[in-house]
Amino acid sequence: MVILRMEGIRKAFGGVPALDGVHFELHPNEIHGLLGGNGAGKTTLMNILFGLYRMDSGDVFLHSKKISISAPRDAIAQRINMVHQHFLQVDSFTVLENILMGAPLKESLTMRFGEEEKKIAAIQKRFGLEIDLGATLGDLPMGTRQKVEILKALYRGVEILILDEPTTNLTPQEVDALFLSLREMVKEGLSIVFITHKLREVLSVCDRITVLRNGRNVTTLRKGEAPEEEFVRGMVGEEMNLEKSILFSGIRESRAAPLPGGEALLKLEGAGLRTADGLQRLKELSFEVRPGEIFGVAGVAGNGQTELAELVLGLQPPTAGRVLVSGRDVRERTTAQLLGEDVAYIPEDRLHDGFLPKANIAQNLILGAQRSRPYSNGWLIDWKTVFASAQEMIAQYHIKTAGPGEVGGNLSGGNIQRVMIARAFSREAPLLVAHNPTRGLDIPSMDFVYSKFLERKAAGRASLLISEDLDELLLLCDRIGVIYKGEILGILPREKFEKYAIGQLMSGVRREA
Repeated sequence: MVILRMEGIRKAFGGVPALDGVHFELHPNEIHGLLGGNGAGKTTLMNILFGLYRMDSGDVFLHSKKISISAPRDAIAQRINMVHQHFLQVDSFTVLENILMGAPLKESLTMRFGEEEKKIAAIQKRFGLEIDLGATLGDLPMGTRQKVEILKALYRGVEILILDEPTTNLTPQEVDALFLSLREMVKEGLSIVFITHKLREVLSVCDRITVLRNGRNVTTLRKGEAPEEEFVRGMVGEEMNLEKSILFSGIRESRAAPLPGGEALLKLEGAGLRTADGLQRLKELSFEVRPGEIFGVAGVAGNGQTELAELVLGLQPPTAGRVLVSGRDVRERTTAQLLGEDVAYIPEDRLHDGFLPKANIAQNLILGAQRSRPYSNGWLIDWKTVFASAQEMIAQYHIKTAGPGEVGGNLSGGNIQRVMIARAFSREAPLLVAHNPTRGLDIPSMDFVYSKFLERKAAGRASLLISEDLDELLLLCDRIGVIYKGEILGILPREKFEKYAIGQLMSGVRREA
């Protein structure tokens, strides 16, 4: 039996096809994994079902009846709801107010929510989604805020629930709790579409799995009908050598390998950061990154990661303690000097930090090093060398562009990220600061970036890898420091990596001595 069927769905953006004749079926009482790399078309397909995009062609059937969805209100009327990766919430409102926002109220004039609160409390108990309805949303961690979005959908009466990359901002413990709640929902008659690029998650929680690649169907199988490698191959095609893949084969090193020696290339000594109005952003950070080391920083988004990167780059001077790069206090040099001498940087916000949309690709690729050799003698830029180098980087890093002279603003988000990565890894800077470097990249590109991190490590260069992808950190890092509300709660060496221990720290629970 099929409750939802999407047939021949096509969608293009600016003439570039995002979906090319995709078919999708959802059965009653199942969790259906929609699997694929970034850019595969997963979210686009479900945005069409939820009414955020209009398809160019194709048909949607619900309970064998053809339906038309032109806006989210049409989807909600059909008992279809979607929890997006980035939540639409009001931080100053309570949990209850966020759940009821936009919903019809029995006593809208008096704003008494007694009856609604009872209904929500019953839903919470039924699905194991306990939250204090009176709590202010802005005070809650990301895992709890996600529960609010799920409760919002359940309160409106949902039959089909779409979850877009639902584990992105969760600790491992919160992922386990979410999966238990999803199983309860399915028992109670819901059907769930689970969008993800993480294979192990769909194999853990999903009943059936549909793989998309480049906007097309690859396969749909029940869990257990095929080995893991078949799903991997479906995601990446034949362009990757899985035997040599870092992402799927792992790093073949001793987990207890000794830490690199040598003088620290980055050293924080009780470094703190307060805003002008006295708000503490970072608290007494003390750690060092040595030559040949990849030091990871784990944490749920918004716990001080951006401020840490800015501290190291001298964009914000510490208000307490010191930050040393190559033995020198960052306050002795400008950010431009740091980037020109000792530091390469992959920023988190690729559209606003370190990218010039009106400049061409070549100019963006040398940004920060334009006054250094081989691009300049300190006074004049050698444009012949710049363009030759840019052409090499475009080829090596698979940047999809008409050439070095194309305006940067014409690039897609993923290709802007490739420009950032190419610029950082092409420099032989002693220290690399990378903030969510693989976000938005497809799987082969992620694997390529990981190989570049290992090349830096082998060359004796240091990397500070700030990432919200815990699997990425566990794969690459020699040590991981966990940041929570601007404080490093613990630093684990590779031989003590354990995702639940790290998850505990990510939620603010200190490790016992």
